Amino acid sequence: MKKLLKSVLPARLIIKIQQIRQKVDAVLIRFFVKTKWLSSVYYVLFNLSFGREAQAVLAGRIKHDRDIEAGSQFKLRRNIHRLEKGLIMKPRRAIFAEGYIGETVDSYVACLAETNYCHQEQKWAKDVLLEYFSVVEASPVINKASQEFFNADTLTAEGTRSSVPYFADQRPSVDVTPDELYQLFRKRRSVRWFSEQPVEMLSIEKAIEMAAQAPSACNRQPFKFHVINNPTKAQQIASIPMGTKGFSQNIQSLLVLVGDLSAYPKERDRHVIYIDGGLVAMQLMLALESLGLSSCPINWPDMEAFERKMDKALSLEPFQRPIMLMAVGYADESGQIPYSQKKTAKALIKEIH
Repeated sequence: MKKLLKSVLPARLIIKIQQIRQKVDAVLIRFFVKTKWLSSVYYVLFNLSFGREAQAVLAGRIKHDRDIEAGSQFKLRRNIHRLEKGLIMKPRRAIFAEGYIGETVDSYVACLAETNYCHQEQKWAKDVLLEYFSVVEASPVINKASQEFFNADTLTAEGTRSSVPYFADQRPSVDVTPDELYQLFRKRRSVRWFSEQPVEMLSIEKAIEMAAQAPSACNRQPFKFHVINNPTKAQQIASIPMGTKGFSQNIQSLLVLVGDLSAYPKERDRHVIYIDGGLVAMQLMLALESLGLSSCPINWPDMEAFERKMDKALSLEPFQRPIMLMAVGYADESGQIPYSQKKTAKALIKEIH
């Protein structure tokens, strides 16, 4: 309809209609902002901008509930991390995790039957459960979970527990000075001009492996990287969002970071995909830089027309949401980079006394 109107109405009239609409909207929001309920009514009657997010959250809840019945890896990852936090408490309680140890073991047993269950994740879950049952005191609930756990795999107790909590002084030593790290941060800039040198998939995999060490709420890591390493396809998808006009035609490789709302049972966590996604994306850009690759993060606007195009391009599920895009490649040394002065620490800090 919008395209039809634009094709038949004079440009001056279209601008006038847009101005009137903006003025009416400015009046409406001053009324509907008065309460949370009225604000919700506004976004039902006059503005459907949050409609796709609401639908994705509900689709994620449905998928989450179905996964719980089948053995949710998200649920297991979260609960194993909760056990880890219980194990490191000072002082540690003699009995803890009774409220969720049963469902944790149920999820572990269900995941053991899955053919695509990651071996490293299985070992982490097994080691933490072994550590938990070796230190926690007995209770009817814990005894029942323990019996189910040890009955699930006769080899459960074998091997060393290498994936359990450890002391701070056991972390790997790193010989990087603050000045060296700062130089890496300064070297990492948004590069928009790339050479035609192909990007090796092994380098992308290595960078993502490095980036995956980023923190994530309850260690869920509710995201995937859709890698488009074909320049033609990468340029096609990179042209979907705003902000890439004029340089998308030289992008050699593209990553689309996609969040998975099925990781959560409640609406309250709907923004965590963006928090965790931002953390892993920043680490990824630094990892790429250390491997000689440049990058440019591309903002993803929450606009229905763009969402539909990206859904089709990536075959996304209803509970999956694009978080951001990232152009990757070897920098064209003849291309320029915006200076982009950053704010000072003083301008960014608000002290609370």
